[in-house]
Amino acid sequence: MVFRRPGTLLPIEHRILEVGIRRGAAGMYGFSLAAELAETSGDKALVAHGTLYKALDRMRRAGLLEAHWEDADVAAEAGRPRRRMYTVTASGVTALRAAESPAPTIRGVGEATM
Repeated sequence: MVFRRPGTLLPIEHRILEVGIRRGAAGMYGFSLAAELAETSGDKALVAHGTLYKALDRMRRAGLLEAHWEDADVAAEAGRPRRRMYTVTASGVTALRAAESPAPTIRGVGEATM
């Protein structure tokens, strides 16, 4: 099992947060998110279904995203199944900002300070 340092984002998580922040309160759902990730990456292939939905669930459990099912009447009027909508939380915004900020430098032992 691979462990990662708390507070670090995987590249797909970073991209999901960027898209989610750009979309704002309108939110995002799986297929539209996959299409936008493919478009913005320059690779027209959609993100694998299992990879995307596992990342969304992991981020929801970590508090970076909120999820809710859209209204059943909206889906019925459009003639399609309900969509699970995701929005970025304040914690998600904070995590993305932290991931984008430069890492602090640590002075070595015996290094001179001014």
